[in-house]
Amino acid sequence: MDRFHILTDIYFGDHSLDRLSRLACRKAFIVTDPFMVQSSAIRNITRPLQEGNIPFELFTDVVPDPPVAKVVEGVSSFIRSGCDLIIGVGGGSAMDLSKSIRKMAENIDRQTKSHIRLICIPTTSGTGSEVTSFAVITDPEKQVKIPLNSEDMAPDEAILDAVLVKSVPASVTADTGMDVLTHAIEAYVSTKHNDFSGALAEKAVEICGQYLFRSFADSNDTHARAKMHTAATLAGLAFNSASLGLNHGMAHQLGAHFHIPHGRANAMLLPLVTEYNAGISAFTRNSDLRNNLEAPSPVVERYCNIANMLGLSSFNEVMTVHSLCNYLKYMAESMGIPQRLSEILKISREEYETHLESMTEAALRDACTETNPRRPSRADVTELYRKLW
Repeated sequence: MDRFHILTDIYFGDHSLDRLSRLACRKAFIVTDPFMVQSSAIRNITRPLQEGNIPFELFTDVVPDPPVAKVVEGVSSFIRSGCDLIIGVGGGSAMDLSKSIRKMAENIDRQTKSHIRLICIPTTSGTGSEVTSFAVITDPEKQVKIPLNSEDMAPDEAILDAVLVKSVPASVTADTGMDVLTHAIEAYVSTKHNDFSGALAEKAVEICGQYLFRSFADSNDTHARAKMHTAATLAGLAFNSASLGLNHGMAHQLGAHFHIPHGRANAMLLPLVTEYNAGISAFTRNSDLRNNLEAPSPVVERYCNIANMLGLSSFNEVMTVHSLCNYLKYMAESMGIPQRLSEILKISREEYETHLESMTEAALRDACTETNPRRPSRADVTELYRKLW
C-alpha cells in the first residue's frame, strides 16, 4: 500500500504575505541571510508581523551550504530568544537551516514534547524546500553534504509571494530555474514515482518549458516569475513523494568540494545523467538504435513523455531522448550556465582528478542516488564526473 500526503499548508497569490499578520504565536524567530536585511527586503516579512503586533527576533547568520556549526549556533539563539515559531526566509540554505534548527531544538526539548511551528518563505524559485521533508547541511571538514530526511522536518506552512522574486538576478534565476527542472525530471523517472508525484512533476515541467527562459530574460515579466515560483513548489511536492536520483547525488558533492551553486551543478549534470539513465550515448550506432527500439525501457518512455511535454519529438524513442538532452544543454547555455567544470574551476585537471574517488564514494552513498532509475557503479559515476570536466 502506498501513501501520498501533503504535510504543508500553502498560501499563494497576491498579498499572501499578509498571512503573517494573522499568526498565533508568542514571538517569531526569523532565519534569513544578511542580504535580506541589507537590501531592506526583510521589511516584506517584518511589516505584516508588526501589523499583527507579533514580536520577532532576527537570526541573519545564514551562509550558503550551511555547516553543522551554524545549526548549533541557530539552535542556541532560538532557545535563548524565547520564541515559539520559526520563519525561514530565503533560498534553500535559509530554509534548510530553519528546518534543521527546528528539528534539533525539538530533540533537545523532548521532555515537554512541544511542537515548534515552522513557516518557510522562499525568495528564489528553485529548491522547493518550503514543502519538503528534506534538508541538506554540510560537514566542511569531511567535504560532504549531509542530506536529512524526516517527515517531521516538513514546514507547517509555506508562503509563496512573487513579490520576493521580482528582483532576483538573472544568473540566480537561471540556476534555480534549472534546479526546478531537475527536481521535476528526477522525480518523474525515480523508482518511487507514482501517479500523484508524476502529475505534479508533469505540471512543473510544462511550466518550465513555457516560463523558465522568459523569467530569466526579463525580470519585469512578473507573470513568468510567479509561474516559476509555483513550479518550484510543485516540483518540491513531487520529489518529496518520489525522491530524486543520481543527478542530485552527484551535484551535492560538487557543492561540497568546489562550492558550485546547487542549481548550477544540477544543470551541468542533467544532460549527462539523462543520457546515462536512458542507456544511450551521443554516438549510438544504427544497430544500437534498432536494438533499443525493439524494447525501449520504462525510463526511456518516461523521458520521452518529458520531451513531448516540452514540445520535442523525433522519429523514434532514442532520438527523442537525444532531443531532450540537447534541449537541456541549450537551455543551460542560453542562460549562461557553463557546460564544463574546466570553465569555472581555477584548478588543473590533475587536481580535479584527486577529488574523484571521494566524490564518487559520497555520491553512491547519497540518499538521493538510491531511487535513481539505473543502478550506477563506481566506474559509472567516476566517468560521469570526468565527462563533466
